[in-house]
Amino acid sequence: MKRVLFTSSSYDRYDADCTLPSKFGRLLDATGLEDKVRGRLTAVKMHVGRGIGYSTIHPLFVKILADRLRGYGAKVFITDHEVRDAASRGYREEYLGCPVVEVCGATGKYFYENHVDFGTFKNADIAGHIQDAEFLIDLSHVKGHGSCGFGGAIKNLAMGCVTDRTRQQIHGLEGGLDWNGGKCTHCGQCIKSCGHYANAFDSSDEYEVNYHHCTLCQHCAKVCPTGAITVTDNKYGDFQTGMAIATKAVLDAVGLERSYFINFLTNITAVCDCWGLTTPSIVPDIGIMASEDIVAVERASIDAIKLENLLQNGVPAGMELGTEGHLLERLHGKNLFLQLEKMEEMGLGTQEYSLDEVF
Repeated sequence: MKRVLFTSSSYDRYDADCTLPSKFGRLLDATGLEDKVRGRLTAVKMHVGRGIGYSTIHPLFVKILADRLRGYGAKVFITDHEVRDAASRGYREEYLGCPVVEVCGATGKYFYENHVDFGTFKNADIAGHIQDAEFLIDLSHVKGHGSCGFGGAIKNLAMGCVTDRTRQQIHGLEGGLDWNGGKCTHCGQCIKSCGHYANAFDSSDEYEVNYHHCTLCQHCAKVCPTGAITVTDNKYGDFQTGMAIATKAVLDAVGLERSYFINFLTNITAVCDCWGLTTPSIVPDIGIMASEDIVAVERASIDAIKLENLLQNGVPAGMELGTEGHLLERLHGKNLFLQLEKMEEMGLGTQEYSLDEVF
């Protein structure tokens, strides 16, 4: 049974010391990170957001973390797969007090090749700035995810610490894309939803995908109002296994003993921040969880998101939830525990945990 630290977003009086930023500082002091990061180059991997999304971890919390780590004697940098809009969102070196860099460098070509063997998943390439780090803080915003039900610490590493080639191969495990011209109204939603400029209509109004850029994230299929774009298979179990394999590759590169996991359960929305939009929360803010065990902190986070706390406004109007399983499984039709089971099988952690609240 692994220890998971937890601090709640609830408060009992109008006092700054009772609010989440102050509690976060006390939680960090309870982690034991001071002895782990001292003198080490420490990467803080997070998602800085894109588009008009506004539900990523607030820069204030990132600054609190960066300040604490520097106070512990660490050399700190913030990193994400894409940071070109980070400054406009408040993730600026001048404010945070540390650099903000792209995990694979400005050109996306700085990585270490790493080979795996799971179906069509062959290249678990590790981002250069991640593998070069001497300690890794996995700073994750918890939310729903259309391909695996739940996105947290595992998703942050599996999709955020690797190359575009690796992400494409992982998403490809679930299936490819098929376009039905007879159903297509050429509304353009698929083009606007693509964050990688990978699709277009050609001169004959035929839908085409540039698979050099496409990561098979399936955003185009999910926003298509007529069902003209579909995924050829629905092997989400293979996708979850691929996520676990990629996460293991990242943690093997850095060292599991030199990694720590912090999950923010605030602004918990139905879909991932990579959509570049923010919808209303599906449950009220819960708080922050932290652990040296990635599986334990993920399980504790999932357990805290309860069906009885559903905020109906967070679900698309007219959408009917499924009738079985966890709230996020009812929302996306995916068994979100599969990724945890695969991680356990690989010896990366346990779903057995004890919750230790920090006030």
